[in-house]
Amino acid sequence: MHTVLRATSLTLVAVLEDSLRSDPVLRHLFDIHSAGHMVVTLNTPEEMRQRKEEGLSVWLYRVVRDDVRANDPPVRTDPTHLLPPPLPLRLHYLMTAVTQRAEGATPENEQLILGKVLQRFHTHPELRGADLRDDLQGTDASLHVRLESLTLDEATRVWDALKASYQLSVSYEVTLANILAEVVPERIVPVDIALPRYGAATLVRGGE
Repeated sequence: MHTVLRATSLTLVAVLEDSLRSDPVLRHLFDIHSAGHMVVTLNTPEEMRQRKEEGLSVWLYRVVRDDVRANDPPVRTDPTHLLPPPLPLRLHYLMTAVTQRAEGATPENEQLILGKVLQRFHTHPELRGADLRDDLQGTDASLHVRLESLTLDEATRVWDALKASYQLSVSYEVTLANILAEVVPERIVPVDIALPRYGAATLVRGGE
């Protein structure tokens, strides 16, 4: 399905919202029932500032093909139909805590938010079943979330793309997001019986 990028992003947002709203230290910032005003959003940090939003930015900044799975075999949908293998993708997210208001704009709160993100995905790096949202909900999909280290040069290029000053953030790689081919399954004829084929070998002696 072509909606897997959105579904993966919304899954991350929902999982992180639940973690932040249930945390006893951060609940007052994220839980609307506790007068919390912070959000988890797919907006970039700069877009959050323009909208006067605070909380956690979960920005999908890079999508790459997973070359290891690029040559997977076709998918058999039933005994008589095959689909081309899906396009396997690795998704890279920049997660940044953004605080602006006087009551929440402290380095301590930004570090607490990022610390909770790190704890959540360190404890539960696999998302499946009830974790999944949007079009992934109810499927047998499994997403793996891995903290990745960006060099200073890589981090600088990411923030240059944002046209913003560098800010404390972490990057995660999420695998695998599969985009299915938009084709009608190919019909095949299943093999009922496999018969061995015998051949005769002729022995040729040296000098003959």
